[in-house]
Amino acid sequence: MKKYLQKLGQNSVKASLEKVDTNTKNKVLLKFSSLIKKNLNKILKQNKKDIKYAKIKNIDKNLVARLELDKLKLSSITKTIIEITKLKDPIGVILEKWKRPNGLKIKKISIPIGVIGVIYESRPNVTVDLSCLCFKSGNSVILKGGSEAFFTNKIFVKLFRKSLKANKVNMNYVQFIERKDRKVVSSLLKDMRNYIDVMIPRGGKNLVKKVKELCNVPVIGHLEGICHTFIDKKVNTKMARNVVLNAKMRNVSICGATETLLIHKDCPKKEINLILNELKNNNCLIYADNKVRKIFSGKLKKATNKDWRKEYLDSIISVKIVKNVNEAVQHINKFGTMHTDSIITNNPVNANYFIKNVKSSIVMHNTSTQFADGGELGFGGEVGISTNKLPPRGPVGLNQLVSFKYHVAGNGQIRK
Repeated sequence: MKKYLQKLGQNSVKASLEKVDTNTKNKVLLKFSSLIKKNLNKILKQNKKDIKYAKIKNIDKNLVARLELDKLKLSSITKTIIEITKLKDPIGVILEKWKRPNGLKIKKISIPIGVIGVIYESRPNVTVDLSCLCFKSGNSVILKGGSEAFFTNKIFVKLFRKSLKANKVNMNYVQFIERKDRKVVSSLLKDMRNYIDVMIPRGGKNLVKKVKELCNVPVIGHLEGICHTFIDKKVNTKMARNVVLNAKMRNVSICGATETLLIHKDCPKKEINLILNELKNNNCLIYADNKVRKIFSGKLKKATNKDWRKEYLDSIISVKIVKNVNEAVQHINKFGTMHTDSIITNNPVNANYFIKNVKSSIVMHNTSTQFADGGELGFGGEVGISTNKLPPRGPVGLNQLVSFKYHVAGNGQIRK
């Protein structure tokens, strides 16, 4: 196992040192997009194998939904690739420059990170996003997808490598671990320090926790997405209903879905009932504190302190009444996971307080937490969301997959 992974590591390091110009990068991506279109039926055939396996293994229905592809999803995937080709190459950019009193000229220039390792579950589109974003940012990548998406991931990587070869670029810019043995993950985390510069986990809490505990290189990622939406007392009521419904129910299985709804105590009772009824009418199970249960005309499940810490990833939401924006922020900073939180308000003072004091990596005002996505924020896709306090933070896209170095130029200066 070690020898197998070390060979991949050596190949990745070698590939990352072979610099590729922007024009060639974009040619590779366009060719990859074309190959996906030409091989739609083959991709769907391999995907059906994975779905059949997933159902036999009784894998959670949410994971199966993430795994399943169709022609519409593949069309969306190819559009994402095209969008990445339109983005500016992030490598070799002068980020800052200045001159010192002694005449030294200093430039801060963007460079690739090097070799990126990724461990992820279910979503085969992650294979495409990561391959494209890592390659365009000058990084080579080693992919370890979940066994439930093995065949789909494998054909995507095969097509990307075919595109690399067609453009005379080292195919090992993108490599896929074809071993299903569970020991692969432990070895990848513990034995690859000499090859991998950064590890990115994409998946459930247990996977991310394991990566963060065992990995001996820097990790970019988030453990959970316990996202909140807070409805202030001064709001556009129709907007509030629309945003809450979208934030919770558009796609319940993503990390940007709202899991807890906080409502100002002075929000009209009629409005609270309308919001909660809309959720219930869309088959959302509601756990609420006693204050909400007294206000609501129907029956609601009783929330406990455990509910404020739950990432449901399902049609379930917890609801709580708070005194004011200060208590909302306190609740979020105590129970949240520094992922994404939103305030719905027409009060600019409260909006400003919320934005400044919530610790999350993404803070929103009058919009849905489901916009917590690199593609939606104009990053051309993402490799994940980072809740680390050190950068990169929030959606990690093309411009976040870089490091930098300083270029200091003089004409003979010596330090006294």
